[in-house]
Amino acid sequence: MCGIAGLFDTRGKRDFDRGLMQRLNDIQFHRGPDEGDVYLEPGVALGHRRLSIIDLSTGQQPLFNEDGSVAVVFNGEIYNFQELVPELEALGHVFHTRSDTEVIVHAWESWGEECVQRFRGMFAFGLWDRNRQTFFLARDRLGVKPLYYAILGDGTLVFGSELKVLMQHPGLDRRIDPHAVEEYFALGYVAEPRTIFLGAKKLQPGESLCIRRGQPIPAPKLYWDVHFTLDNHLSLADATAELTERLRESVRLRMISDVPLGAFLSGGVDSSAVVATMAGLSGDPVSTCSIAFDDPAFNESAFAQMVADRYKTRHFVETVKSDDFDLIDTLAALYDEPYADSSAIPTYRVCQLARKHVTVALSGDGGDENLGGYRRYRMHLMEEKMRGSLPAGLRRPLFGMLGRMYPKADWAPRVFRAKTTFQALARDSVQAYFHTVSILRDDMRRSLFSSKFRHELAGYNAMEVFRRHGANANTEDPLALIQYLDIKTYLVGDINTKVDRASMAHSLEVRAPLMDYKLIEWLATLPSSLKIKGQEGKYVFKKSMEPLLPNDVLYRPKMGFAVPLARWFRGPLKERVREAVLGSTLADTGIFNRDYLQHLVDAHQSGARDYSAPLWTTMMFEAFLRNSNATAPAPSAAEMSL
Repeated sequence: MCGIAGLFDTRGKRDFDRGLMQRLNDIQFHRGPDEGDVYLEPGVALGHRRLSIIDLSTGQQPLFNEDGSVAVVFNGEIYNFQELVPELEALGHVFHTRSDTEVIVHAWESWGEECVQRFRGMFAFGLWDRNRQTFFLARDRLGVKPLYYAILGDGTLVFGSELKVLMQHPGLDRRIDPHAVEEYFALGYVAEPRTIFLGAKKLQPGESLCIRRGQPIPAPKLYWDVHFTLDNHLSLADATAELTERLRESVRLRMISDVPLGAFLSGGVDSSAVVATMAGLSGDPVSTCSIAFDDPAFNESAFAQMVADRYKTRHFVETVKSDDFDLIDTLAALYDEPYADSSAIPTYRVCQLARKHVTVALSGDGGDENLGGYRRYRMHLMEEKMRGSLPAGLRRPLFGMLGRMYPKADWAPRVFRAKTTFQALARDSVQAYFHTVSILRDDMRRSLFSSKFRHELAGYNAMEVFRRHGANANTEDPLALIQYLDIKTYLVGDINTKVDRASMAHSLEVRAPLMDYKLIEWLATLPSSLKIKGQEGKYVFKKSMEPLLPNDVLYRPKMGFAVPLARWFRGPLKERVREAVLGSTLADTGIFNRDYLQHLVDAHQSGARDYSAPLWTTMMFEAFLRNSNATAPAPSAAEMSL
């Protein structure tokens, strides 16, 4: 696992400053503390920080082909590189290392842009081909590894593993993108391909960008997508058997390492399944790491211990105090742009624990999205049945009126929050799911933003992110549709971002067997009835794991990896949240309606409403502003024409 950075003159061969390139590279030292180097030639500069995992003695980057005409900087792992080496050798290529990185340069020489189709892994890389005067960027299919880039006003391409790399360049436009702010307060993250800054973008999962010097810069190219065909009508017995074998293969590929390897073990189904599978593949005890909470409402450590005892793992546990909130500014610096998933705190801590014992950890990330594990999926399916029972012409006005009239009851269990349900029933499927996952829903965001900022948005709504992806889902199955939406949005923008930054902060590599693209493609062929059966999510997965895991682990209620925000903001963080939300940092942006900010704080701290999620989202935006030196949002086209 590594950090990559680079500069490319898309128009000519200007010399880049070595000191600037060194700064771009050094800012991500945490991603690769073992080694680092920069390489410059006219019109090109490449940087790399290395966390050594495979081929410790060689494999330094930038890595070149035989004649030095092709160079690559690479972050990630190509799990099938050992299969590709003999194929490429048969085509005449000569390998000088045992590194998976070298496969990339030779695959490019033989297959060009299509080389990414051959790679099975998590990756982001930048490749320079001097003979073709071509620069090539690519990101893995599920967006496990990040890749940020910008085309500056002078034609320079700048790219890096984190946004902070681009922020080192004085030419980056650091004005805040109003559309990114709208997306953040809806979703808790800025959705791909946007970043918080107007001048920078993220390469989306499964995309590549091929730039030929002196030619117009093309749009990124999508080289992979998941297609929910749901046409694989296996029996339950056959599906569980095949799922077990496919998981076993995925885990085996991710256990290749020349450094100590272990796993996260939360006590949930996904991480427990990964650990059980690892134990069946390893002759030595698996090292497992768990975070316990001193608040019983959030503590799953007893279930993790069950699995650790069953498989006799080398189990390490640390307890996180329920008032572990000192990471707010640390997280803001890590994520570079606003990021509002509070589970980043325990994720940071479990990565910190794991790095004391291993350099590589396997995780259970991706299981909920691909196997149908979220409770919100089951609620959505229930709502879909109700939506389908009434014609839209009757349903929308009826439930829209009820949604406006019914009092809000945040304090009640979800099933009794009729206002939320009525609002969802008045919408179509994509609108309803967006409404479900939004942190601040449409009416709240309208109240949150100042009239000036709403004018700058010029009618833009973050729901357009879901609309764009929904148009490409190519399925009418209600579960498949929202799984597709989550794979394109939440999995990438929230889960993968959280784990990448938290792990890289501690120079830890995390691998996710449940995000193997071949496994995902196969799961997308299974009928949704095998994923959710009645009120049981991950049905086929749990059935496949019954021989390997206790029923108490498989069939207990899902807890999640949460922190007690509501209590924090009425207790130990009461003054801090008030200072952050009502202070000058947010007020000076012109983005917010201060009266509504006051309402959020007062209503929450009085106990009248639970506004913990909106308040945390707002606090993390304030922390981002203090850490980023961002400038005011860009004026809208309407304003510029005045």
